[in-house]
Amino acid sequence: MEPISLAFISAALITFISFVAAPLLLLRDHVLRSLSVFLVALAASALLGTAFLHILPEVMEQELEELVFLWAIFGFVFFYVAEKLLHLHHVTEIEGEEKEHTPRELGILGLLGDFLHNFIDGVILAAAFLVDIQLGFVTAIAIALHEIPQEIAVFGVLVYSGFSKLKSLILNFLSQTSIILGVLLVALTGEVVESRIASVLLFAVGSFVYLGAADFVPEFRRERDPRKSLNLFLVFLVGLVLVWLVGLLE
Repeated sequence: MEPISLAFISAALITFISFVAAPLLLLRDHVLRSLSVFLVALAASALLGTAFLHILPEVMEQELEELVFLWAIFGFVFFYVAEKLLHLHHVTEIEGEEKEHTPRELGILGLLGDFLHNFIDGVILAAAFLVDIQLGFVTAIAIALHEIPQEIAVFGVLVYSGFSKLKSLILNFLSQTSIILGVLLVALTGEVVESRIASVLLFAVGSFVYLGAADFVPEFRRERDPRKSLNLFLVFLVGLVLVWLVGLLE
């Protein structure tokens, strides 16, 4: 079987990982909403950990011109602009108090980030299979492992944002299918995408840093209860450790 065909099959199987969040549908709404803020913390650590512990080291192994690092800034700016277009962090004065963005808008931006993340996973997966079939399978396993906690976290962010549990699961699945689009792009363009893979990865770094640090971290940092704040911070640290451990399996 052709390497690119194996990449498509692997990507299709990985899309169903989004349904690992299905058991959460059984939880009562108030329990799931209380849990969702912890999943927001997990999502923040997944984004930042993936950017700094996986993608950036991969890029640094290549011989690059300095200007290529501008793509990280482009990724950062892209999501800043997207945030403004969605009216995120739109501050209005209401009786002397500041009103931040709505949770639903946070969920939309989170979906955009997850869509981009999965798309890049598809590009990486296809490139790995083109280099070596065994490397492709190892990469597929690594992607599947790090997708499990991430997709549960994204589901939690969507529930936190006000979407129903069923709609959150469906949107999560649709976002996951972008991994197939990433494989398709490599299949159609081949060497062109492979020669620009560093730019794609750096764009992802910038976008993940913005989403994690500017949107998700502030969302759970507002917690005023000292005990709950500590627990949220511990979840954030555990998420970083899990992302790091996945790197040891690659």
